[in-house]
Amino acid sequence: MAVELDVFVGNTTLIDEDVYQLWLDGYSAGDAVAIRIKRGILEQTGASPDVLESDTMDHYRTFQMLERLLHSPPKLINQLLFQTPPSMQSMLIEKYYTFDEPFVREVLGKKLSKGTKKDLDDVSAKTGITLKSCRRQFDNFKRVFKVVEEMKGPLVENIQQNFLLSDQLAGDYAAVVFFANNRFETGKRKLQYLTFEDFALCAEQLIQNWTLGAVDSNVDDMDVDLDREFLQDLKDLKVLITDKDLLDQHKSLVCTALRGKVSIFNEMETNFKNLSRALINIAAKLIHTKDVRDLFIDLVEKTEFGVSGARRGGWDQVYIEPCKSDHWTSSDVGAFLTQYTNAARALDAFKHQALWERYMCTVKSCILKMYHD
Repeated sequence: MAVELDVFVGNTTLIDEDVYQLWLDGYSAGDAVAIRIKRGILEQTGASPDVLESDTMDHYRTFQMLERLLHSPPKLINQLLFQTPPSMQSMLIEKYYTFDEPFVREVLGKKLSKGTKKDLDDVSAKTGITLKSCRRQFDNFKRVFKVVEEMKGPLVENIQQNFLLSDQLAGDYAAVVFFANNRFETGKRKLQYLTFEDFALCAEQLIQNWTLGAVDSNVDDMDVDLDREFLQDLKDLKVLITDKDLLDQHKSLVCTALRGKVSIFNEMETNFKNLSRALINIAAKLIHTKDVRDLFIDLVEKTEFGVSGARRGGWDQVYIEPCKSDHWTSSDVGAFLTQYTNAARALDAFKHQALWERYMCTVKSCILKMYHD
């Protein structure tokens, strides 16, 4: 008795993006089958549970074989074993290196070491992200860091060339690498309201203006290491608060520009000396490694939120609530910082204009991003 059998042969590797995401999220094949059933895949396709289990297992085996290539994305592009179109390759790479915001906030600024990796059980429990996914994301951070930390050239471009990530994701990894290298403190309670996006913008500003690469494109680690000579020179800005004539002139120029334009003018005028001292003292302390690491704590405690310091037990004890009670808005903060920066340009006796611009333009951008109405 003759039997007809239709056979199709192809060499294209089929990828189900939904199953791929379940694998990336750290679910076992059994859990993935249960999730797919709950989502209604059997009703949509008419498949049996056995077929669904077989399909899921087959995808998982493919992903496990692909993973070694995903550790070095150019190898995935150039290999011939898994025939996938360029758009599918880009999807595989981009999703593999995408990370969860709750996870990155837990490890941002920490050393990418075995010690930190041992704490991922706690991170998983705190964030609700599976331990397997936490480990993948951590290993991705560490892998990118090791590849680019000593490379010459722009950090984002180096990440793109070696890992084939999108502009946005490469920029996010640049922030992770930069924070890990300089060990900025981001985990303190006072900083918990800040998102990874907030820190990523600050990292971009610091890389563009405060690193060695900001002034010399031929140095090693140009976008990773801060320019120590620049940080040491910042102590020269103290003349703005130690020279009474300069301080009075600076205050006069700022107040003249803002009178009638901000609702908190009286508070700003009364506390101008405190506001200026906070900004300048932060700059002067950056010669010390610990103070560099505490930059964002100092900005939150002493700059953004310093308006009420005079009546709250001293400048150093100020935190976010007093400022909010004085009703400073983001536009108020922006107006003050803009005029505060611009006014120094008009001070004939002030001789550190380039240093001032490099410092204040960056600090202003960071503060405005960190200031949440």
